[in-house]
Amino acid sequence: MPEKYRDRPSDAEHEDEFVFGRHAVEEALKVGSSKTINKLFVQTGLNADQIRNIVQKATKAKILVSSVPKAKLDLLSDGGNHQGVLVAMTPYAYATLDELFEHAQNAGHAPFFLVLDNLEDPHNLGSIMRTADAVGVDGIIIPKHRAVGLTSTVAKISTGAIEHVPVAKVTNLAATIKTLKDRGMWVFGTAMDGQDFREWDAQGAVALVIGNEGKGISPGVAKLMDATLTIPMVGHVQSLNASVAAGILMYQAFTARTKA
Repeated sequence: MPEKYRDRPSDAEHEDEFVFGRHAVEEALKVGSSKTINKLFVQTGLNADQIRNIVQKATKAKILVSSVPKAKLDLLSDGGNHQGVLVAMTPYAYATLDELFEHAQNAGHAPFFLVLDNLEDPHNLGSIMRTADAVGVDGIIIPKHRAVGLTSTVAKISTGAIEHVPVAKVTNLAATIKTLKDRGMWVFGTAMDGQDFREWDAQGAVALVIGNEGKGISPGVAKLMDATLTIPMVGHVQSLNASVAAGILMYQAFTARTKA
């Protein structure tokens, strides 16, 4: 996430978030500073080139580096695959809706947003963020209540994408979708009787709504869709994981939006 979003106070609890794993830590250091990263923890005795580079970057950014035993990293990462490095960061801050539009404007194209309707699994959010960064999504919108937010688990799964894709947290998802439509965006959701996603022309200002892992898109949000999409399936299981479905639809949008 761009640093300007990170420096603004977050509405999260004022506790450190831990980002671990060599790639995720390297990404955090690319855009982080001593303002956003409180400390780098490195496992005692590790001397790999990648570890040395991480320590050098942290030292150059004037971030405190602490050498600790593996047991300390195991505890801080809650048994995660930390690969010998972990950073303690200030809680992730959120962007405003206007900043999402600004992000698209700076990129020089019509906005492409994701709206996540009460997604609960941090692994799904992290995976979606990773794909969103890959296909050039300009921002993600999530609700304030009954949904996963930006956590250390999301940061780990996103493998650094959390640093580059701005996320807005809103009080009322339906009201926000109405605002998007008032600002000229077309809003698409998923439904069993929707248009074949392979025919979706996602050019222009579009928002894609992804529903809850079990319940799908909530009724109040579903009625606001300009159109719906479906992913045809011929197997015995007629549903896909939320992050997988989101990835398929995002790449269709990417294909349509990058046509010559």
